Amino acid sequence: MSSTTRGARARARIEVTAAIKDEARRQLAAEGAAKLSLRAVARELGMVSSALYRYFPSRDDLLTALIIDAYDSLGESAEAAHTAVADADPVRRWVAVCDGVRGWALAHPHEYALIYGSPVPGYSAPETTVPAAARVGTLLIDIARDARRGRTRPVEPPLPADLRPEAERMTADLAPDLPPEVVAALVAAWAQLYGLVGFELFGQFHRVVEERDAFFRHAVTRLAHSVGLD
Repeated sequence: MSSTTRGARARARIEVTAAIKDEARRQLAAEGAAKLSLRAVARELGMVSSALYRYFPSRDDLLTALIIDAYDSLGESAEAAHTAVADADPVRRWVAVCDGVRGWALAHPHEYALIYGSPVPGYSAPETTVPAAARVGTLLIDIARDARRGRTRPVEPPLPADLRPEAERMTADLAPDLPPEVVAALVAAWAQLYGLVGFELFGQFHRVVEERDAFFRHAVTRLAHSVGLD
């Protein structure tokens, strides 16, 4: 087989894969992840099911690809927001990353629901999703790490005795160079960030919070201070 033929086949595979994912995302928006069907995707694309299975052997394989794409797209949004203020103080950098997360979620609500909404029945995300899922968290850890450089005094309240072993385990897994107090605060802030975004996206703020932009920035600024970014 010539290199020209191989190249044409590779390009065709990329195009078909993209078309399958695009149709699957349309199904997510219309029906939700639980009803995603390879047969329905194939039908809408004018493919026989057996042909689609050569690209994604199962629904779970397709879901995994969509999940990784969503995490990577979210991570790219957060990283771009951070790059725009890379020389700013840690609090501003933190708020920019959080704004990037929120902006992406509001623009991609169905993909956000796929990765941070209700679990898909019968699906368990494999380890291959972890690197993409970690991009935002890694960025927030890096900001906290930069903020502590040169600091000689602790700013975090002591951990309760019953939480310290768990905080030390998280520290060993996530950021061994940071104090357990900081890592515990980072994990809590990470969860609260996605809670804020989810409440807005899924309607829990209806008739509760009207000035969403101002409220969000105030809330994530407080989260920045909770991890010692001052």
